[in-house]
Amino acid sequence: MTIANWCVMIACLLPTATVGLAKLTSRGAEAYNNKRPREWVSGLTGWKARANAAQLNGFEALPLFIAAVVLAQQAHADQGSIDQLAMAFIVARLVYIAMYLANQHVLRTLVWIGGAAISIAILALT
Repeated sequence: MTIANWCVMIACLLPTATVGLAKLTSRGAEAYNNKRPREWVSGLTGWKARANAAQLNGFEALPLFIAAVVLAQQAHADQGSIDQLAMAFIVARLVYIAMYLANQHVLRTLVWIGGAAISIAILALT
């Protein structure tokens, strides 16, 4: 399996891990309720609400990234370049999540633009 393929798997797991932070740290009245997960989400505030929003954005970023990696590999683009860009995408997503949780909206947006540009750069390899 290529590094880029590993990055696709990591990118697919990141959204769940992101909201998992909120679930694992919820206690008392705000404890995660697996019987009513939608109700639990609607009651989130602060960084936990932002973790859920980052999760949703993570799922939104997946189609372009996955398509870019698959199409670049099918086009037999340089695998080293695909791998490097895929790793850069994962770094961008990790920074994006950190900026989202820290409520740094301007930096978060800039990092999001960078992540989208990386996916487009992978596509451009085709």
